Amino acid sequence: MSLEHAYENTSATEGYLPNVRLCEEILLPLGIDFKEMKHYDKMPFSDQKFDLIINRHGNYDVQELYRVLKPKGIFITEQVGCDNDRELVDLLLPDTAGTFPNANLTAQASLFAKQGFCLLRTEEAFCPIRFFDIGALVWFARIIEWEFPGFSVEKCFENLLQAQRILETNGSVDGTIHRYLIVAQK
Repeated sequence: MSLEHAYENTSATEGYLPNVRLCEEILLPLGIDFKEMKHYDKMPFSDQKFDLIINRHGNYDVQELYRVLKPKGIFITEQVGCDNDRELVDLLLPDTAGTFPNANLTAQASLFAKQGFCLLRTEEAFCPIRFFDIGALVWFARIIEWEFPGFSVEKCFENLLQAQRILETNGSVDGTIHRYLIVAQK
């Protein structure tokens, strides 16, 4: 699927360094206005530049979005919520504090409304995630280090044995993913 938007009228940002290099290699030759963005409280664009901003799982600053959107401009985002994978974190790393406590629809929708946005659509979803193999769960916990801080097989060995027992009893180790969607108009 494509937005069929002219490359010369498209901009993109990225803050994660390995992705920055990839974006520079792929997007810049196409004529897309790509900018590395380390701090989301100051977007590298002029006031009222965009009709539409799309964001999936990236950081954003509501005031900056308001500044760079044209009147009637629209912001669309799908984000990972604060309760994402919570059961799995609690299983492997009990007593680990949650990350991003305001990453939920209620808190974020309130920020947009206070900034003067009109909320066109809001949704929140809690969906199952299942692991049928402890190796896959280990891989998952290792790559999402912000949700599973300090995870290692050695550190979590006893909890991984418990996860294996759960898998053998129930056929899977289950958790819940948490997502929310906001469509807001300036």
